[in-house]
Amino acid sequence: MKALLYRRSVPRYLACALASKLAPRRFFSSLAPLSLETVPFDPPKGWVSLTPRLCGLCGSDLGLLRGVESPLLEPYASLPFILGHEMVADLGQDVPELGLRAGARVVVEPGLPCAVRGLPDCPSCREGRYNRCERFLDGHLPPGSFLGFTRRAGGAMAERTAAHPSRLLAVPDGLRDEDAVLTDSLASALQPVLDHFPKDGSTVLIYGAGIVGQHVLRCLRGLGSRSRILVAARHPVQVALAREGGADATISPRSRKELAEAIGARYVPTTLGGGNIEGGVDVVFDCVGSSRTFGDGLLALAAGGTYVMVGAGARLSDVDISSLWFRELTIAGSSGCATGPDPRRPGERVRTYALALELLASGTYPTAGLLSHTFALDQWRQAFGTAFDKRGTGSVKVAIDLRSAPAGGAREEKAGEPPAAGRG
Repeated sequence: MKALLYRRSVPRYLACALASKLAPRRFFSSLAPLSLETVPFDPPKGWVSLTPRLCGLCGSDLGLLRGVESPLLEPYASLPFILGHEMVADLGQDVPELGLRAGARVVVEPGLPCAVRGLPDCPSCREGRYNRCERFLDGHLPPGSFLGFTRRAGGAMAERTAAHPSRLLAVPDGLRDEDAVLTDSLASALQPVLDHFPKDGSTVLIYGAGIVGQHVLRCLRGLGSRSRILVAARHPVQVALAREGGADATISPRSRKELAEAIGARYVPTTLGGGNIEGGVDVVFDCVGSSRTFGDGLLALAAGGTYVMVGAGARLSDVDISSLWFRELTIAGSSGCATGPDPRRPGERVRTYALALELLASGTYPTAGLLSHTFALDQWRQAFGTAFDKRGTGSVKVAIDLRSAPAGGAREEKAGEPPAAGRG
């Protein structure tokens, strides 16, 4: 089968890291240890065969190809691997225990916790927080926390793939492929929303208006949040999507003084360091995870506020953290998804991936413009190039379309336009 394979090459990885620093919006395909190859289909025993239909490009895929992944995470992947974990696919066989027949459409929760590895549940898995599994390095699978980053647990940028039955969820009949492929990115945004659902009347600031920030906004609105929601957006398409998703306001501050004005707080000048901010928002969802958004996120919080790192940041530099202790802030991280407290039913927990599908199928979750571009598998260079250059291309979520090559090259959906008929 044809598959997009990432191989181990330290020199190429370092070359990608250097090139990314020099030209962060360009994808240097000739440097990346990535190629479309013919490989055998050899899934783990007991897994279900799948034929991918669409596979989204995740920020973690882009981070890998930019050479900016944390060295601390190296043990949680095993090479070579087939990229792609944001998938909607057709079942290649019956799955009686789930009541599914061959040909049914499914999405795949990509984590590889104890249950998938043939191990008894660790404490985190027993609590339903299997995104925190303590045994990603053990069991009968090679080390890895996700499909698409693990040898023998290949991703969906391929003509065939496979998944453990416990990771499968049926796609509702009325849900289009183009919306179903958003499930994974939605679920990764939904998990921190469930874990840190804001109180009524609070003010929320979402840093970053890419696909994850757009989902955080839509999850809050879809679950009935009565917060005032501000979204920090950089590009016109992001501003338009944030307004369509229910933001009360979009902001683009260039200084701390402008940040204070935008969030309705008080700017306090300082002799050195650019000034401070008094008052501010109650919750920050940082969907970027950079040094600037981390620092500004702490400054933007009112006393006792909560900062949540949703974007997968690796390194921070030159950040003044005095607000953390001075205002007694709470800092939390979020990784993947599992289960979370259901804000609609206090005291109950819900499987995050299932709730993500429910929101997408509700008919009230705004998806127009979120899947912005699709490419055929053999157009993978163009696909990653488009995803790298958000400002130049207007990309939000880019996906590989394995159903058939889009006529005339890439398919593009404009923000606010309904998708073309007959594509789902």
